[in-house]
Amino acid sequence: MGGDQAPRMVLRGANIARKRDPNLHFVFYGREPELKPQLDKLKKLRPNAEIVDCADVVSDDAKPSVALRSGRDTSMRRAIEAVRDGHAQGCVSAGNTGALMAISKVLLKTLPGIERPAIASFFPTLRGESVMLDLGANVQCDARNLVDFAVMGNVFARSILGVVDPVTGLINVGTEERKGHETLWTAREMLAELPLPGRFHGFIEGDDIAKGAVDVIVTDGFTGNVALKAAEGTAKLVSVYLQRTFKSSLFAQVGYLFARRAMQKLRKRTDPRRYNGAIFLGLDGITVKSHGSTDALGFAHALGLAGDMARQDFLEKTRNELAGIRRDPEGQRAAAG
Repeated sequence: MGGDQAPRMVLRGANIARKRDPNLHFVFYGREPELKPQLDKLKKLRPNAEIVDCADVVSDDAKPSVALRSGRDTSMRRAIEAVRDGHAQGCVSAGNTGALMAISKVLLKTLPGIERPAIASFFPTLRGESVMLDLGANVQCDARNLVDFAVMGNVFARSILGVVDPVTGLINVGTEERKGHETLWTAREMLAELPLPGRFHGFIEGDDIAKGAVDVIVTDGFTGNVALKAAEGTAKLVSVYLQRTFKSSLFAQVGYLFARRAMQKLRKRTDPRRYNGAIFLGLDGITVKSHGSTDALGFAHALGLAGDMARQDFLEKTRNELAGIRRDPEGQRAAAG
């Protein structure tokens, strides 16, 4: 029931995802009187779908604490309960981000060895695609949190993005060893000794993100969220500038006719709908947050991402990675402090 165009966008997104992967099955949690007429119009989706009627929904402006206390029969809570109880392999929502994270964290708990879950997403770079975390769940982080993020990002890059030997980097204000603050220095030392597949690059700067200098970008939620919003704003700015440029004169419009195919490729490569879906990594269950303003195509990509994570046994791979590291939690806490 979440999203600017819900529930129509959600159902149509599921129909697109079904075409791409006929093995997907959908359980829609929400107000059946609103859902059923929309689902009845999508005849090919019906065999792959069912509706669970829920009396309440979490509003976009609801505080996470309120959603936790009073949202026992909300569509969001019951969908996450389905993941917890094994009735579903993943939950995808375009609703209230704070409430989704809070309810997911309480019901699903964190994976063994993870103190804090992180919000992660992937996006295009000059070399392919990179995953970045945290994007806003943890404004302040210690060194151990950053190491946990690196482990989870490494598993995501290998299992979902298909990177065999991921390169990991820590965002900093410079690449020199003594740049930044002590938490970053400690995290760099810990990651340099960590036996993760791939390679630890060290510190990276903001312009290294789009270059694709690393496959896994690790940072705290404050910096990550600012970087993400800045990148989204820049992408929109470039798009508007291109549109204005090609409309600026008759010669420019003629030039667009010759460049149209190239522009279509560019538009497709940078289409934010292709990268829709922020993942709550570190939870003992799959939760994907879709952008609230996306359309059916964007929501289909979020559903496909959740399906890929389930199919690739992402949670089990993360558990194994965490167990295989054999970290000394007490020693790491002391180092982080």
